[in-house]
Amino acid sequence: MPPRIEVLQRLGTFNLCLRPATRPATPNFLPVIQTANLSQREKKRKAKQDPYKWAQAQQRKNANLKRREELQQQRDEAWGDPVLGKPTPFLESLDTAGQASLSEVPRDASGNMLQTPHELPNTPGLRNHYLTDAELEEATKHAYALGKPMIGAVSAQLNSGLEVDPEKKYDENHAKAVEALRRITSLRNSSAKDRFHANVRRIVDEFGRHKTDKFLAPKPQSINPNTTPLPDRAGPDTGSSEVQVAILTAKIRTLHKALQINRGYKDVHNKRNLRLLVHRRQKLLAYMERKERGSERWTHMIEKLGLTPATWKGQIDL
Repeated sequence: MPPRIEVLQRLGTFNLCLRPATRPATPNFLPVIQTANLSQREKKRKAKQDPYKWAQAQQRKNANLKRREELQQQRDEAWGDPVLGKPTPFLESLDTAGQASLSEVPRDASGNMLQTPHELPNTPGLRNHYLTDAELEEATKHAYALGKPMIGAVSAQLNSGLEVDPEKKYDENHAKAVEALRRITSLRNSSAKDRFHANVRRIVDEFGRHKTDKFLAPKPQSINPNTTPLPDRAGPDTGSSEVQVAILTAKIRTLHKALQINRGYKDVHNKRNLRLLVHRRQKLLAYMERKERGSERWTHMIEKLGLTPATWKGQIDL
């Protein structure tokens, strides 16, 4: 009987591949029934075994989840916004440089107010070009006295036949000039830059230590107090941490509002400027929190500016 010689099979029958596998092969040691299926089966078994106990467990679970959502919402509200913080009356008054006594509220098509406005802190005597109402009134009185026409006896006889009285005409011209000066120096007709300068003056008067030291208690004494006597302050306080934080907050608020209009989402340069201002304020707040140790200066600034922990804690990404 001739020997049997196996014939070489054709190449198409071999599962040979020189390339690596596109996906790894599934290992053979996985269980036939997955853990998730077991847990679902166990839940269904318990629900059928004792429905009353199962309903109580589900009720406790739902109450726990609801309470967790409420606590998380409270934490999110307390954490606040890292850019704007919380709205306060003082922050809203920065939009008009303290010239409006009531807040702006939305209105319908007929002009009726949809909400009740609330009072805002205002500075009515403040004017543009670093002036005040008292200075403008004093200047106009001095100008009126300098320009008033002097009418003697001979001049009165010569002008007796004229229809226009020189003094009356001078008073009318003076009233027009005073009205023009009031409109020119009014902050309602000023630019955003002029309103910012007015807000800086308001911030210095509100947060400057030459004013706050009179009604705010100082920070707690250190373990090793400094015995070196400090020199007396000369002039208003413009460089303390709270004043600088308030000025940065005014800049951030104005820049953020500008980015919300006129396709501001494409303004990458001002976005970077906003990020730099927020990070600079964060450094100042962290420094002041460490130095003041929870003093009344710190709490007064936080309450007035509506700052939240998100403005100085953690990482701020814009």
